[in-house]
Amino acid sequence: MTTAVASDVAERLGAAKRASRSIGLLDDAAKTLLLDGIADALIADTARIVTANRDDLERGEADGLSAGLRDRLMLDEARVASLARAVRDVARLPDPVGRVLDERELPGGVRLQKVSVPFGVVASIYEARPNVTVDITALALRSGNAVVLRGGSAAQSTNAALIDAMRGALQRAGVDPDGIQTVDDFGRDGARALMRARGLVDVLVPRGSAQLIETVVTESTVPVIETGAGVVHIVLDESAPLEWAREIVVNAKAQRPSVCNAVETVLVVRSAADRLVPPVSAALIGAGVTIHGDDDVRRLVPAAVPATDDDWATEHMSLDLAMRVVDDLDEALEHIRRYSTMHTEAIVTADDANAERFLAEVDAAVVMANASTRFTDGGEFGFGAEVGISTQKLHARGPMGLPELTSTKWLARGAGQTRA
Repeated sequence: MTTAVASDVAERLGAAKRASRSIGLLDDAAKTLLLDGIADALIADTARIVTANRDDLERGEADGLSAGLRDRLMLDEARVASLARAVRDVARLPDPVGRVLDERELPGGVRLQKVSVPFGVVASIYEARPNVTVDITALALRSGNAVVLRGGSAAQSTNAALIDAMRGALQRAGVDPDGIQTVDDFGRDGARALMRARGLVDVLVPRGSAQLIETVVTESTVPVIETGAGVVHIVLDESAPLEWAREIVVNAKAQRPSVCNAVETVLVVRSAADRLVPPVSAALIGAGVTIHGDDDVRRLVPAAVPATDDDWATEHMSLDLAMRVVDDLDEALEHIRRYSTMHTEAIVTADDANAERFLAEVDAAVVMANASTRFTDGGEFGFGAEVGISTQKLHARGPMGLPELTSTKWLARGAGQTRA
């Protein structure tokens, strides 16, 4: 990284820091109007955004970008409209700033309040996912923060168009447009400078592959909220109803296989294998899924390909799924403990005791019984959108919405008291 790049990035981050001070003082109504203006700008600029996205898609295909990543990258008119709706949804969520979280009075009469406040500058490094550009910006502004974005070279044209539209909306609303910044044009040097901008960036959220997240976590000097890869499991126990098992597994894998809450491994308890593996596999194969099975699965599903040790630890992001027969729930739990990325884990069962045991024992951000793992999503949880799905245990865990983009401070109000 050259000195010139470091200096230019620091200048932009300094501008974001200054803008954050006024954005943090905007009231509920002003932030709602601001986000509505952003939604209007996205709709008005749809043609330009889709044209820019088409350039990225053509370049991505020529460069060998995978089908799963191209799906995440793609924006058409309907997806832009969906982004605008998500911004309006965020605009109407309760303001997370200024909530009184604790109140007390000291013996001498000093009154204390613990209140929620913006972080200041929220940054994100992510891959070919332009929806993140809009989601994180909306959530950051609604929670009173400025935002700095590094969206990856594969989506550079799309992100530039989105950011230009959103900065224009800030300008028209009388809000400092430097509250939205990008370091995309500095490439990887910009990302490295962002990771080392302690004092200018208050929190950094990576979203993307396990490799990207690991790089950000290990190289950053700014505080990081870790979002994790999704090696997601579904367990089918001996009591699992066939209809539930089939519908949940197919939905969790095939509805949108490129996302982090898609199931990657199905574990079937041996006593249910003959009953469940063939029909569930047939439904998966009918949806275009390739099953990577152990010997027991391949005995029941001749079309399955042999599973390797790597399959159990792989986030495929494609229509590929690993399937294994386990002796019992204990072995299923042990498999999950070994391979889970602590994102989302699920069980399908009609046995309430097994469901409650699974919910209690599995260590993950989201643990489910009898529901598709695709529900792990800020929008589905009612957050309007999400910054990411945190797999760490400090500050935030699971889908991160508005409250997770605030910190706290204590307010003390006295009348001349001094400490004895």
